[in-house]
Order: sequence, then C-alpha cells, then structure tokens
Amino acid sequence: MVNGGFDPWQAMLERLRDAFDLVGADEYVRSVLSVPRRSLEVSVPVRMDDGHVEVFKGWRVHHDTSRGPAKGGLRFHPLLNVDELAALAAAMTLKCAIVDLPFGGGKGGVRCDPTKLSDGELERLTRRFAYEISWLLGPDSDVPAPDVNTDERVMGWLMDTLSMIKGGNIPGSVTGKPLALGGMPLHAGATSGGVVTCLRAVLAELGIGLTGSRAVIQGFGKVGAPLAYLLASAGMRVVAVADVAGAVYNPGGLDPSQLAAHVAEHGTVAGFKGGQSIGTEEFWSVESEVAVPAALEGAIDTEAAKVIQAKVVIEAANGPTTLSGDAVLESRGVVVVPDILANAGGVTASYLEWVQARQGYAWEQRVAAERLRSKMDLAFREVWAKADRLKISLRRAAYVLGVERVTEALLARGLFP
Repeated sequence: MVNGGFDPWQAMLERLRDAFDLVGADEYVRSVLSVPRRSLEVSVPVRMDDGHVEVFKGWRVHHDTSRGPAKGGLRFHPLLNVDELAALAAAMTLKCAIVDLPFGGGKGGVRCDPTKLSDGELERLTRRFAYEISWLLGPDSDVPAPDVNTDERVMGWLMDTLSMIKGGNIPGSVTGKPLALGGMPLHAGATSGGVVTCLRAVLAELGIGLTGSRAVIQGFGKVGAPLAYLLASAGMRVVAVADVAGAVYNPGGLDPSQLAAHVAEHGTVAGFKGGQSIGTEEFWSVESEVAVPAALEGAIDTEAAKVIQAKVVIEAANGPTTLSGDAVLESRGVVVVPDILANAGGVTASYLEWVQARQGYAWEQRVAAERLRSKMDLAFREVWAKADRLKISLRRAAYVLGVERVTEALLARGLFP
C-alpha cells in the first residue's frame, strides 16, 4: 500500500543502491537484488456465507533465496499490493542475513478486509489462498508466518491445507502455529522481545539509563501491546500510545495492563481513562527518550520527523520511516535502529520453530529465549561496529551487512546455467 505518497518499493531500491555503492557491489549483484526472484499473483474465489462467490486477489513474492528457503509473513489488508510485498520481501532477505539465519526473503497476502469476514469466510479464504500458492510452499522452499491481520489460527489452517495437498503432516511448512500443532510459546512475543534487546543495547551505547526513561509507542497490536508491557516491566515509563483511532498521554506512565483491557473492550486506545486524550498529530511531539513506530509503513514522514522529541527511534514496524523522514531524523541527530535489525526477533523465533519441527524435538523455553536474545544482541553489535567503522547511520550499516552476506551466498552459488 502507498501511504501518503510513500512508495515502499522505490524506498527499498534507493536504500539497496546506497548499500551497493558502499560495498562496491558488481553489476551482477546489483541486477539480481534489484528485482524480486518471483512474484505469483492468484485469484482467490471464496463462497461467502450468503452463498455468493467473491473473488479476492492474492500474492506470494520471493525476493532472494540464495541463503535458504523464502521466509516471510502473510498479511490480509484491504490496501495490499504487490509493490508493498516486494519491498517487504527484500527487507526479509536482508533481515535474515543480518541475524544470520539460513533463510531468504519472502512476503505474501490477500487484498481483503478481514474485519468484514466471518470466521468461516476467513477460513475458506485462507485455505483457498494456501491451495493457490501451494506449489511454492514447503520447509525447503517457502515458510510463511503470521503478519498484519493474521495469527496462529490462520497458520494452523494453512499448515493443514498444505498437509492435505501433500499427503502428510508438514509442521515445518509454517511458523507461528498453535502450540497444539508444534508451535512455540516464545513466538507470540518474540518481535517485542527482540526490540527490547536492541533498545537495551542502543541505550547502553548512548549512555542513557533505561530505568525512568520515557517511551512513546505508535500501534497497540501484536507488537505494540506486549512491548508496552515489557518496557514498563523494565522500568521505563510508556507516556503515550497511539493507534488509528486516537492517542492517550500520561506523563507519569500509562498502565499497559489496564490499557490492554480497555482496548480489548473498545477496540482502540482512544477514551482510555488512565490518560488524557491527545490528537494523533500531537503524538510524535510528546517528550520522550524513545519513540517506537509499531504500526504500518510510512508512519514517520518529513513532518513527523521534524517534531519527534525522542533521542532514539527504534523501528518495531516494517518500513515505518520514509526516505525524507529518515534524512530529517539523521540531520537532527536522532539515532534510528532500523526495522531490518530491530524487529528481527520474530523471524529468529520462526527459525527456532522451524528447526524444532524439522528435528521433531521441542526446545526448552529458557534455551530458546536465550538463543533469541543472543542472536539479537550479536546482530546489534555487528551493525553498531560497522556503523562506527564506516561512520554511517545504523540503517545504512544494517543494509551494508545484509547485502554483504547475501552477496557472499550469491557468489558462492554462481549463476545457473
């Protein structure tokens, strides 16, 4: 989706080209990584509850699979388009390389409004979409996971459909599954946990104390809600939270548990009595040490970047900062921990679940949590060191590290035929 003129694919290409220049990539690497390896568009006919058939449009995009099977979420959204998915797939290519996972980048989804579908319609949509893209899917080729407006229930339907098609149980074909189907308790909060690991590391590097520091969070869904709880538990004050319907502010800190209960009842943070309502246009100007975009793409544009009061922006969402917004933040000295590093906890947990499925032996929860933390911590330190050595931003350093690792795999494979 193009948000306010923000074109995610063009933004991705510009950032890739900058990384190509910094690493001195040859024309082969530039050419291969500047286009998705494959984009499959499918029609998804679904019999609705009233008996009529509605045809939705869906896609699965692979950006690059040099390092391993395509890995990336499936999202259901009414504004979804293939350019957005291509950008997200490319980000997954780099993200998996940065945390050194044996995956390439993929992304997919269906253009629909899931809030207007019954449970039966949603299941039929998921299963028909899974059938249409089934020839791409499998533990060795493409492993989807939950994303915007999808969850473990959707992953269970997808895995079951694929298993029926292939004629056998294939738990390694998806991640983010229900626990009863071989999922992991770690997966649900892994993205938020990875953000916290990066946040601790960057604040330590900048000499900013975590306890007592203030954070603002845009988005209170699958990532923003658990993140608010984790930050408050770590001693931070979450002073403002926003969603599509409004924003709330409390300089003493919002109570994440009470806010979550309010959202469960009303569907939005707006109207929460534990804080005062503020306009969404005021949200970014709230004084804080840390700002966390945890919603959709293009949220921090030029205007938002000009008023952000935080010293650190940590991108829990995918692609939340536009190119122009990024330039403004850099000119103001705001440190940005980019999405392809900050939110890589989710795909790292997916990797652990994929390994579990392939071994047929469950991780001990504490061991999995430590593996996740150490992976994220190492990735942050490698990106920080590269930024320091090259005297560039963390975003540019993350892209350089990702491109270097993917290039190594591309050249090791060679070109067939």
